[in-house]
Amino acid sequence: MHFDPILLKLVGCLLVILMVVLATRRLNQPHVVGYLLSGIVLGPAGFGLLQEPETLARVGEFGVVLLLFFVGMETSPHRLLASWRITFIGTTAQIFGSVFLMAMVGWWLNWPTSRIVLTGFVLSLSSTAVVLNYLRDSGQLKAKIGRDTLGILLAQDLALIPMLIIVGVLSGDKPDAVSLSLQVVGASLTIALVAWMMWGKHVHLPMGDKLRADHELQVFFAFGLCLGLALLTGLFHLSTALGAFLAGMLVGVARETNWVHHRLEPFRVVFVAVFFISVGLLVDVHFALENIWLIVLIATAVFVGNTAINAAVLRSLGDPWRYSIYAGAHLAQIGEFSFVLAALGAQASLISEFSHQLTVAVIALTLLLSPSWISLVGRVQGRIIGKPAELG
Repeated sequence: MHFDPILLKLVGCLLVILMVVLATRRLNQPHVVGYLLSGIVLGPAGFGLLQEPETLARVGEFGVVLLLFFVGMETSPHRLLASWRITFIGTTAQIFGSVFLMAMVGWWLNWPTSRIVLTGFVLSLSSTAVVLNYLRDSGQLKAKIGRDTLGILLAQDLALIPMLIIVGVLSGDKPDAVSLSLQVVGASLTIALVAWMMWGKHVHLPMGDKLRADHELQVFFAFGLCLGLALLTGLFHLSTALGAFLAGMLVGVARETNWVHHRLEPFRVVFVAVFFISVGLLVDVHFALENIWLIVLIATAVFVGNTAINAAVLRSLGDPWRYSIYAGAHLAQIGEFSFVLAALGAQASLISEFSHQLTVAVIALTLLLSPSWISLVGRVQGRIIGKPAELG
């Protein structure tokens, strides 16, 4: 009997993922931890069933896009703009704080300016996927901490664009005038769309009545809206995740969240899982084992340093310390877009291959341990000074 060997590999991968995720759930760990460990187990250092992390990463990017689409549906543009000080001023201060911290380290280690700036940028970006998944699972997405961290994460996604330009300049590339013009136009259109959603009296999706009666058409329309706006922002050289978030807000304002959420939720689960599995595949286990104590030391310093920076920024904007520290812990991990910056720095010889592998391992470890770090900070803080009242 003939069978396609790809089916055997696919079934094997699914069984491994299921067993690993079940094991981590028995230990009360979030699904994200199971997905990351599954990627390590399935990768070259494990069973070797998956050998193309780049392909999986591309597929997994749809998971991040869909995740932002769902978050957009649950986000009010009025509430988001109400916290503009934290979103824009706070994020800018947080990025400068990270670069300043790395400048102090770089001065001690005699690093060149280009490496200091690149490392500071890598350190400053938090994980949209990890934080939003944690907030959704813990029921905090609509609370103040959810609104604040969401605003910072979106601003960080936008900040990635000038970061890439600056890193390119440091590596000898000149900024592209056409790209800069497109980004300015795209940002202006984004602001106009948000303003229209805020002050428009009636927002209706096209074919609303027909869509409610046709379940199959609902799937294609929801995908088309999500990926369509993501494509538009991508064409303007902005973040595709930003476009998906705007599409989600549009659906939320039009009050069509029930059927959209119901139809696309299974796709979100699958693609988000694929994304984190692809992150696990990037980890060189042999390199990690050889340098385990250095990786753990740096990851610990990242958690403490990022929590302190974010807490100081939030405190300076008027929030009490107990809230600021807990919110800072949510943003303490290094994000998925830092992989892009690290790879660009390695290609431009701003960092060595050893430093690149070390960076990848540290990012993966902070993503893996981020839920545990948030819980640890919350428990320690709760025992010492009580639960922050501002979480509600």
